[in-house]
Amino acid sequence: MRIRIYNARILTMEPDREIFLGEIQVEDGSIVYVGGEKSEAGDWDREIDAKKNLLLPGFKNAHTHSAMTFLRSYADDLPLQEWLYNRVFPMEAKLTPDDVYWCAMLANLEYLSSGITANFDMYMKNESNARASVDTGFRTVLCGSINDFGGTVEEIEQEYLHFNKYHPLISYQLGFHAEYTTKREILEDMAALGKKYQAPVYTHNSETANEVEGCVERYGKTPTAFLDSLGMFDYGGGGFHCVHMTDEDLEICKEKGIWVVTNPSSNVKLASGIAPIQKMLSKGIGLAIGTDGPASNNCLDMFREMFLVTSLQKVSLMDASAVDALEVLHMATVGGAGAMGLQDCDVLAEGKKADIIMLDLNQPNMQPLNNIAKNVVYSGSKQNVKMTMIDGKILYEDGVFDVGIPPEEIYAKANESIERMKRE
Repeated sequence: MRIRIYNARILTMEPDREIFLGEIQVEDGSIVYVGGEKSEAGDWDREIDAKKNLLLPGFKNAHTHSAMTFLRSYADDLPLQEWLYNRVFPMEAKLTPDDVYWCAMLANLEYLSSGITANFDMYMKNESNARASVDTGFRTVLCGSINDFGGTVEEIEQEYLHFNKYHPLISYQLGFHAEYTTKREILEDMAALGKKYQAPVYTHNSETANEVEGCVERYGKTPTAFLDSLGMFDYGGGGFHCVHMTDEDLEICKEKGIWVVTNPSSNVKLASGIAPIQKMLSKGIGLAIGTDGPASNNCLDMFREMFLVTSLQKVSLMDASAVDALEVLHMATVGGAGAMGLQDCDVLAEGKKADIIMLDLNQPNMQPLNNIAKNVVYSGSKQNVKMTMIDGKILYEDGVFDVGIPPEEIYAKANESIERMKRE
C-alpha cells in the first residue's frame, strides 16, 4: 500500500525539529519520505489532503491491561487492595480465552480512537490477546505477568521465545506482576532469566505506600532496591507506577536504565498518590505514560493522561512551571517507544514504521494556533483524532473503524462475556 499525505503540518518528534508544512509518503508499512511537499506525480494507492492538520507519531500506551475492559465501572470507588483482591481477582478467575479476545478487541478500538498506535499489555491468556491485535491490525508489546497465583518462569521463557517470532505487530518483554505478589524464589528465577537473555525486566513497582512498607518489612529494602539486589535490572527494564520512590530508588533507575511508566489517572482514582515526575526528569530518568487498565482508570485516553502528568506535578509542587507540556508529549510518543522496545516507531523519519496519527486542528479547542504542540497536551482531546495509521494501514478515520470486524459485534461479544461472568 502506497499512501501520500500532503498539505500537512508535521511534528516528527525528532530533537530540535519544529513543526513544518510538508508531506509524508508511506510504502509497505514504512515511512519512505518526510519533508517539504513534492510536486512530481506518483502512482499512489491513496493521496490524502491533510488540510494543514497535524501529523505526529502515534501515542504509545506504555502500561495497560487491555482485556480488563470487562471490568470497566464494575469495581469502582474502592481502595487498591480491596479492589484487587475482592473484586478483580475473583472475576478474572472466570475469564476464558474468548473473553480475553473480545475484551482486548474492544480496548483496541478505544486505543485507535485515542490516537494510540501501540500498547504495552500485561495480562493473561496472551495467545488470545496477540490474536486480537493481529486481527485488528494493532501493535502490541506483551509483558509477562507471573505471580504466586499463576504461571511459571518456564512458561514466561516459552512466551518470550514464542511471541517474539509470532507476527510483526507482536513482541514480548519479560515481566512479573509485582514484588508483593511474587515470592522470592520466583523473583530470583526471573532475574536469572533476564540475565540469560540479556533482556530488560518489567513490573509494577512502588504503586502504594503500603506496598513499599511491606517490602521493607520483608527484606529491609524498598521494592526497587530489593529487586536490584537480585540483579533484576542488570539489563534494564521498567517500573509501572513508581509513585513512592526514595532518592536511592531514583538513583538506581538512572544507573540501571530503568524506565518509569507513570499512570496518573489510575493513581488518582485509586488514591495511590502522585509520582515525582519532575524529580525524575531532573535526574534524566527515562519516562513514559500508560493508562493502566480500564478497571482502574476507566478510560483508555492518552490526552487525559498527558494533562494529568503535568498538572498533578504543578499542584503537588506548587510550581506552575513544573513538567513542561513538550516533555509530556515526548513521554507519550518517543518515551513510550523507548520503554516498550519499539525504537522503529518513535519518530516520523524515513525508515521508521508508519505509525502515524492526524489531529484535527480545525476545531474550537485547538484554536488559535499559538503553540500547536502544547495545545495537544493542554487542550487536545479524543475528538481531535482524525486518523490513526499503524504499519501503513489506516485503521481509524473520521470516526470510522476499519479493523475487519464491525464494532457493534465487538461491543456485543464483550457485553456477553461480563454478563456471563456476573451470573456464574
